[in-house]
Amino acid sequence: MAERRVRRLAETGRARLSDATSTDMSAVNQRVRRRAATSGVVVRSRILAVAAAAAALVVVQPGPAGAAGDPSTTETFTVTSGALTLTVPASANLGSGAPGTVISAPIGPCTVTDDRALLSASWTVTAAETDFVNGTATIPATNATYTVGSVTTTGTITVTPTNVTLSNTAQTVLTGTAGVGDNTASWDPTISVNVPAGAVGGTYTGTLTQSVA
Repeated sequence: MAERRVRRLAETGRARLSDATSTDMSAVNQRVRRRAATSGVVVRSRILAVAAAAAALVVVQPGPAGAAGDPSTTETFTVTSGALTLTVPASANLGSGAPGTVISAPIGPCTVTDDRALLSASWTVTAAETDFVNGTATIPATNATYTVGSVTTTGTITVTPTNVTLSNTAQTVLTGTAGVGDNTASWDPTISVNVPAGAVGGTYTGTLTQSVA
C-alpha cells in the first residue's frame, strides 16, 4: 500500500510540474509576441519620423540667388557725352611758283572728334575759301581745289570724302554716317592754286574756313 501511495504522489507531482511548465511557456510566448508587436510599432514610428524629417529638409533648403523673397538692389550709372568738334591747322604755307603754274601743298592734319556718344551719329564737314589777295592784286578762290586724301577713323563711322573746287561758299568735303558712340576722322587735305599767267608777283593770302555740323 505504501508503494502505491508513493507512486500516486510521484505521478501527481509530475502532472503538476507539467502543467506549471506549460503555463510558464505560454506566458513566455505571450510576452515574446507582445515585444515583437511593440518592436514593430517602434520601428514603424521611427521610419515615419525619419521620412518627416527628410521632407522638412527638402522644404527649407535655400533657393538660388534671386529667388522670390530674396532682397535685391537696383543699380544705375550714367554714360557721359561730349561735343562734336573740328580741329585744323592755324596756318599753312603752300610754297611758291611762277605765273601760269600750280602751287600745291598739304595744309596739315584736320580732325573731327565726335564725343556725343550717339546711337546713330552723322556729321558733315564743309570748306569755303576767300579770294587770295596780294595788296590790290587778287586770285579768285575758284582757282583753288581741295583734295581730301586718305582718311583715318576710330570708333564706328563711315566716311565719304568729296574733292571740290573751292569758292567763297561752303561746300561739303567730308561726311560721316552710320556712326555708333564716340568716333573720330583725320585727314590732311591738299590745297592747289592755279596761278594765272598774268599774276602779279608777291605773297598772296587767303583764308580757308572749315566747319563740322
